[in-house]
Amino acid sequence: MTGYVMFRKDRLGRRGGGVILYIKESIQAYEIKLEKEAECEEAVCCNIVTGNSTLTVGLVYRSPNISIEENEKIHNAIKEVSKRDCIIMGF
Repeated sequence: MTGYVMFRKDRLGRRGGGVILYIKESIQAYEIKLEKEAECEEAVCCNIVTGNSTLTVGLVYRSPNISIEENEKIHNAIKEVSKRDCIIMGF
């Protein structure tokens, strides 16, 4: 999309799925990598820099038939990201 920076995380080994987050390009943002135990297949997080502070924005998709292992990774990701100022979105 013109005027926006795309942050995406595709499903691996399957057709379709994944998450995508668009941030207006006039906003300084960069993707952050989560710790190994919090790395989710369908989650993407970025930091938005505003003046002298940073806000973390996370987008998560939780499938209704998720595995226990993947559910634990989502929980770990939310726990890790929520240690700082953040907004977490998804369903």
